[in-house]
Amino acid sequence: MNLFEKCSGRILPDRMEWINEPEEWHFNESSHLKVYASSGADFFIDPAGGHAQFSAPFLYTRIKGEFVMSTRIKVDMKKQYDSGCLMLMADAQNWAKLCFEFFDDQPSIISVVTKNTSDDCVSAPLTVTQPYIRIARGGNCFAFHYSVDGVQWHLVRYFGMEGTTELKVGVVTQSPVGEGCLAEFEYLNIIEQPAEGDIRKA
Repeated sequence: MNLFEKCSGRILPDRMEWINEPEEWHFNESSHLKVYASSGADFFIDPAGGHAQFSAPFLYTRIKGEFVMSTRIKVDMKKQYDSGCLMLMADAQNWAKLCFEFFDDQPSIISVVTKNTSDDCVSAPLTVTQPYIRIARGGNCFAFHYSVDGVQWHLVRYFGMEGTTELKVGVVTQSPVGEGCLAEFEYLNIIEQPAEGDIRKA
């Protein structure tokens, strides 16, 4: 089910709400969600004991049980770490995100898993401007995938997270060190049922 289907303007889909609602967001005439994150917007808990950020705009719905969530994303990348992401969250100290992000002067796939502190991983540089990204849940395990064509998927990360009966899941836009970032999410498909087979496989 595409939660953004037939959305327009600044009317939220049923069951969706914001954490850190941004000043600039809307659904365009194609029901694509455009979100502008202001300077400094991020979700990150520095494992070195430095800064902790919980400031990026996160549009989410609540899900109990297993699911598959996907989107196609476009990001106006200008500064390091500008990104758009799919995200799941149990609470402020336990969450994970799969991002299309500007890293070392090139668009890349990045993942962050946070269990009190954040574990940040750079997975792959990309040459496409609108990749597909996907999160699947099986029990208390999660799989992150990306695709350049929406057909062939590549595993980014497989991990567990305990105590996650109900989750907030949705989309995030970030600009941790930049002057702001615009991300466009073409759709948000969520299937609330177990994935077929091993969630690690495409």
